[in-house]
Formats: sequence, C-alpha cells, structure tokens
Amino acid sequence: MKIENEIKLDFKDVLFRPKKSILSSRSEVNLERTLKFKNSGQTWTGVPLMSSNMDTISSFDMFKGLCSNKCITCFHKYIDIDEIIKKWDSTCMSSDYFALSTGITDNDFARLEHNIKLLDTRGIKVKFICIDVANGYMLKLVQFCKKVRDRFPYKTIIAGNVVSSEITEELIISGKVDIVKVGIGSGAVCTTRLQTGVGMPQLSAVIDCAERAHLLGGHIISDGGACFPGDISKAYGGGADFAMLGSMFAGHLECPGEIVEEDGKKYKLFYGMSSDTAMNKYHGGVASYRSSEGKTVKVPFKGPVQDTINNILGGVRSTCTYIGASQLSELSEKTTFIKVNRQVNDYYK
Repeated sequence: MKIENEIKLDFKDVLFRPKKSILSSRSEVNLERTLKFKNSGQTWTGVPLMSSNMDTISSFDMFKGLCSNKCITCFHKYIDIDEIIKKWDSTCMSSDYFALSTGITDNDFARLEHNIKLLDTRGIKVKFICIDVANGYMLKLVQFCKKVRDRFPYKTIIAGNVVSSEITEELIISGKVDIVKVGIGSGAVCTTRLQTGVGMPQLSAVIDCAERAHLLGGHIISDGGACFPGDISKAYGGGADFAMLGSMFAGHLECPGEIVEEDGKKYKLFYGMSSDTAMNKYHGGVASYRSSEGKTVKVPFKGPVQDTINNILGGVRSTCTYIGASQLSELSEKTTFIKVNRQVNDYYK
C-alpha cells in the first residue's frame, strides 16, 4: 500500500490569476484552433468543444447545433446510422464535427466497420473514432486501439478514459491513439467514485495527462467535472486540447427523449451510460458480476442548445481577456492558477 501525499486539484480548487492584457473586448478572442494529429496525420480546425457520447445528449439534432458552431458531437455507440444518412445535408454539415463511438468487443469492431463503410458509401467520411470504456487501464483497450489503427490508419482515434500520465503514454505510443480522453468519476451522473473508490480530481488529471501527451505529440480531452463556463476555461488552462460536456448539454431541446411535465415544470431525463437505466435499455439489465456506476436524474428543460453554447464560449472568451490570451491556443501558456479555499461568495444561493 502506498499513499501519494501531494494534494490533487479539482476545478473548484483554483482560480485564474488575472494579468495585464492588450485586449479590450471578448470579440477580439479567437476560439478556433488548428490541430495536427500525430498518428492519423490529419489536421482539424474548429472550436474544441465536444458533447459527451451519451444517448441522452448526442443526438443528430445536437450535432446540427454544435456543427454550426464548429464544435464536435461524439455520437454514442448505439446511434442510428440510418438516421444520420437520412438527415445528412452536405450544404450545412461537415464530418469534421462528429465522432463515431465504439466499445472494445469483437462485435463492437464489426459494427464500427459496418457503420463506417455504410457512411462512406453515402459520401459521409468518418474522421474521428472514439474508443470508449469506463476503465481505460485494461490491456485490452490498448490492443483494441492498435487493431483499429491497423484497420483505419488515417482516422483520428480518441480513446479513454484514464487519469494518469503513464497510461496516456501507452495509449499514444503502443495504441497509436491521437487523443486521450481524461476523466474517471468526475461526471455529474457518474457514481464510479462511490461504487469503486477510484478516481482523480479532474484538474490534476488534466495537467498530468496533458503534459505527457504533448511531449509525445498527442492531445487530450478533459471529460467531465465541468459545471460552469469557468471550469471549461480551467480545463484548457490546465492543458486540455478539447473539453467534453455531458451535464451542461443535458436538458436541451436537441437532446433525445420526451419533455416530462411535473407540477407545471418541464424536465428531460439524463443518465450515465453505466447506470441501470442504460444497462436495462441496451443489455436487458445489470449483469450479476457488476453494479451500476451511474444515476438517472430529471434535468430542468433548458430550451435550444445555442443559448448554452453562446454562454460557454462567451465565458471562455472572457477568461482569455482577463489573462491576455488573444487565441485559445495561448490560454494554457498564459495561465497561472491560484489555489483557493473558497471560489465564490455564496451568500445568495
């Protein structure tokens, strides 16, 4: 048994230290980035914000909303490919802004091959593949990533989830992954930390993994833990190349599911993909050898997602003006975090 005595940090544990800036308006900040991916050799330009690959978030309607802002929708692995083909409009949609997700079984690989071939034949070229498991420390994940790389050498591969630098390195070098997804137990509807006692505060995980990934020419996604636009800025400040959101995108018009009305208030259902709700839906129940690691909640209906996107991107632009970063790519190098014991005045709750 070992104990690491160094304090690990979450988004709520720090604030940005403001710095002298020549910027006079948020409108002067450019949030688009151009990234080159080492193993696929591909280049991408856009706003590095992603929706989580959850079936209560990443619908085709969410894709339309995010695509118009040059943000990425990470489709969940059960997405209806026929719906994508039927609704695709090449005049206003781009395959630069979605990812297909997969698990790591043989059946998952066969479905991934089938779906990519189906989309390719319709002229929809898949550029991002997200290989997604709750526990990114399994040797099978690295092996599966290498198998996908061998099959699709020019696709940009995302894989996770992990929270430490050594497995980030292994995924990039041995698994030939381009982008590592970072975060375990940090999501609002994830109960992994309570069920297993496993996890890492999100900001420290991002800092550790980003440093190693960037040394190797790789990239990372901060997945989970963001409750406010400032948290997304902190993820970028800690070195994340992308920020992935679940709960902040939940409850919108574009999210799948019916609007439920109770006592005159409107809600939408939101649950983790390891919850009993998801496992009952896709696997006929929770297997006897495992437990649910997610919860199901009712989220107040928020209306169209565009208002939330504007609020998020406005907050990130404001962060940049406070620390003198005219480009999102400059935010991390201009970041100084201050450790705090209270982030806000909560007199009015």
